[in-house]
Amino acid sequence: MRQKRKILIIDDESHLAALVKLNLEQTGKYEVCVAKDGEEGLQKALKEPPHLIILDLILPKITGEEVCKKIRGEKKTENIPIIMVTAKASTVDAIIGKVIGANHYMTKPFQMNELLKNIEEVFGRQCETL
Repeated sequence: MRQKRKILIIDDESHLAALVKLNLEQTGKYEVCVAKDGEEGLQKALKEPPHLIILDLILPKITGEEVCKKIRGEKKTENIPIIMVTAKASTVDAIIGKVIGANHYMTKPFQMNELLKNIEEVFGRQCETL
């Protein structure tokens, strides 16, 4: 049996994080952990690097933008795919997200199947480069 991919959700909206976690785990493909703020998320990402990070931009302690920059700045985490999921819906915000290192940029509210599609797309690309 194939090993489950580890996904880290960094989002202070606990109900949303729990819903995403439940939906991802129900696929049987993913092991999911959650961090409630930027500081905790960064610590978890550096301690046990996941295969993918779902990152909110508006976070307590350390912003999602700073978390993304720090993850991209560390050798052991620089290549982890990041999907930003945020209420910031402007084109400028999406461009900034891509510039600082997001692989995908999604705005809240979003459809779970859209998130799953983006996750599969990211993992599909990783397999192509191996």
